[in-house]
Amino acid sequence: MRTYAKPIAAVTGSLVLAAGLTACGGSTAASDEKIVTVYSADGLKGEAGDGWYDKVFADFEKKTGVKVRYVEGGSGEMVQRALREKSNTQADVIVTLPPFIQQAGSKGLLQKYTPQGADQVGGGKASDGTWTPVVDNYFGFIHNKKELPAAPTSWEELLDGRFKNKIQYSTPGVAGDGTAVLIKAMHDFGGQEPAMEYLKRLQANNVGPSSSTSKLAPKVDKGELLVANGDVQMNFAQSKSMPNLGIWFPAKGAGRPTTFALPYAAGLVDKAPHTENGKKLLDFLLTEGAQREVSAVGGGFPARKDVKATDANAIELARLMEGVEVFEPDWADIDKNLKTYVDAWKSATGS
Repeated sequence: MRTYAKPIAAVTGSLVLAAGLTACGGSTAASDEKIVTVYSADGLKGEAGDGWYDKVFADFEKKTGVKVRYVEGGSGEMVQRALREKSNTQADVIVTLPPFIQQAGSKGLLQKYTPQGADQVGGGKASDGTWTPVVDNYFGFIHNKKELPAAPTSWEELLDGRFKNKIQYSTPGVAGDGTAVLIKAMHDFGGQEPAMEYLKRLQANNVGPSSSTSKLAPKVDKGELLVANGDVQMNFAQSKSMPNLGIWFPAKGAGRPTTFALPYAAGLVDKAPHTENGKKLLDFLLTEGAQREVSAVGGGFPARKDVKATDANAIELARLMEGVEVFEPDWADIDKNLKTYVDAWKSATGS
């Protein structure tokens, strides 16, 4: 374990579905060589067209003439969609949070490709060369600052009656951030059994599962919810237009608040209809220029360690993360036992 002392990335969230794609049958993309199709978890595209994806995709199209077709959903949703299409591949590039990028690899959805610039990316890359982080990210929670000027501090505090029907978190096994709730709870409470016992008790205050994490922030900002889960990048960017959002990290009892890295990781899809265009896009996402845009446009920090961010957002994020302990999940165990953990959550919560 370590205590985080460096700034991290912030990016925007939205829900966008590309037109013209089919889950089965012929691929409309395959007939156009100037296309690259991206399946991505939400969080990197701006609701007002001002996110990191918006900028770098436009720059990529201008430079290469290759048009980006974009499909967005929960991390697990994107992997399941690609899996259903395995015999008739539609996507060229997939971008998800852990543990779903590992799941995509273990299910044979990715082919080996090391993008240019990947040598400057720190830890967290696939050992077999099938995926690479493109934007750093960390798990977190949000609260309504107007109704709760002082953020909650512990998991236990959320069991209080004042949070009845005012808490919601995204669906484990479907959303990357929802799965992160399980991972953090199992870490903080010391295992699966005590974590599920806690989440069973929390269910009395929980509104119910949500397939989209990004949709929870507007509810918190309006006061419909007091607390929800999320991730630092997406929520930090959303807070620029949602002034009542505050980011916090639950602790176990009086202990230190914890979090863990949830990088947006990208891989080249196996048997992609436009493999070469997919390679070009992956290369572009890790160029120094695109990586600088993570900070300049997205308000956050790059995956490349040789690209340093010193803007006002970087300073603010560094302050936010002071004193927060960052732990490293056992991703191999999570990839192997994810279904078991999700089934245990369903049983505990009646979801």
